[in-house]
Amino acid sequence: MKAATKPLLEVKHLKQYFSMKKESPFQKKQYVKAVDDISFGVEEGTTLSIVGESGCGKSTTGRAILRLDDPTEGEIHFQGRDLAKLSRRELKDVRGDIQVIFQDPFASLNPRRTIRQMLNESMKIQDVLPKSDREGRMLELMTLVGLPPDSLERLPHEFSGGQRQRIGIARALSVNPKMIICDEAVSALDVSIQAQVLNLLKKLQKQFNMTYVFISHDLSVVRHISDRIMVMYLGKIVEIADKHSLFNKPSHPYTKALLSAIPVPDLDVARKEIEITGDVPSPINPPSGCRFHTRCPFATDHCRNIEPELRELDDGHLVGCHYAEKLSI
Repeated sequence: MKAATKPLLEVKHLKQYFSMKKESPFQKKQYVKAVDDISFGVEEGTTLSIVGESGCGKSTTGRAILRLDDPTEGEIHFQGRDLAKLSRRELKDVRGDIQVIFQDPFASLNPRRTIRQMLNESMKIQDVLPKSDREGRMLELMTLVGLPPDSLERLPHEFSGGQRQRIGIARALSVNPKMIICDEAVSALDVSIQAQVLNLLKKLQKQFNMTYVFISHDLSVVRHISDRIMVMYLGKIVEIADKHSLFNKPSHPYTKALLSAIPVPDLDVARKEIEITGDVPSPINPPSGCRFHTRCPFATDHCRNIEPELRELDDGHLVGCHYAEKLSI
């Protein structure tokens, strides 16, 4: 029997609350519960995708892992170190191991600096290579992401959106990371360019044993790149499973509704879209019990009063629903 390997990233009971500004000195302090007690792990060399509607907490989770926001509570273990407890000085030692690709490839690049200057700065800050070796590394990075060598002398506005995202990937790779968080990394790109960038990410993962946390709202994109998928709703995890289990046998009503909304190009394929009525409740005052019960057509009094635990249905398939085994849609 093969021994279980320890995840490269392990998040335990993560909470990320943001305090609201008081409108009067007599008002009770309120918090936006963007992420509310979630736990998950990511194996080395794999891709965990985080999906859900806007406001579900997926990007906030990524920012907490990066320590762009200090978590309210919880543990973020990366290579045996709890990032949540590290000082700013100590974090500098692990910044190079965890990089990020942002949604907007133009806003994430300095418009006044050439690509050479940006790549050189990244390697200098992380002390990746001696100055004499950086030129060769920059040329290698351009080849890896499919850009010509003369790209190094150009400014970001001289590139297309897809090319700028390739530059963002090159910058992330420049410090030899072990994990990259992709925060809606292809959502601002045309469909054909999305496919090129996704294929590039998969190629780099195979070549360098890269680990990805891929944040997206597009399930058709997620299906192409993921090993495991984590579905979030209103700051909570409602389902985690490997890609094939989640798409072939979704167990949470929210996951089923999301999957039913994916466009199908074949007009001969008949499929009923599951409609979710109502709006997402406020994360300032989330519903009691199951957070999805206000929009779930199968909710009972038990759902309204008791919060479901994330439990295992099959091997590695976790779901947070009281009636997951009984529901048939």
